[in-house]
Amino acid sequence: MIKAILIFNNHGKPRLCKFYQHYSEDTQQQIVRETFHLVSKRDENVCNFLEGGLLIGGSDNKLIYRHYATLYFVFCVDSSESELGILDLIQVFVETLDKCFENVCELDLIFHVDKVHNILAEMVMGGMVLETNMNEIVTQIDAQTKLEKSETGLAVQPLICNHALVDLEVCLGSLSC
Repeated sequence: MIKAILIFNNHGKPRLCKFYQHYSEDTQQQIVRETFHLVSKRDENVCNFLEGGLLIGGSDNKLIYRHYATLYFVFCVDSSESELGILDLIQVFVETLDKCFENVCELDLIFHVDKVHNILAEMVMGGMVLETNMNEIVTQIDAQTKLEKSETGLAVQPLICNHALVDLEVCLGSLSC
């Protein structure tokens, strides 16, 4: 089971934190801090798996990560998860982000955090992997975006009507005077 998914930059600033078990906010911050220190100190040429130990509340937990440009993508998992499967899941997540944002960068994670969470929710729910097919994930996200845009269009229509009524009242008011 996936316990947490963390994304932070080279300076340790969290860009996404998703925990699938309840932890207090202080504990979450400590987990992010310690995970960053463990992962950032490692050489680029070493294995991308490391024992999480008691970091996430159990001796059988592992940290599986990938470092892309300025971002670390870290999945905290228990021993039932395949390390190579999670590495592949990280790759699918990053490629999906890249496809949705057209060459994703750290700023996309900052300014479009809701979309990033939606993409992640299409892939992982409750710590269990739901979908790994990038095309299916992108199709669902596109459908969701289209729905949001159509709802936004409906919300704008009453505003336009209200402005038209105000303009009409102003116009009628000036005629009666």
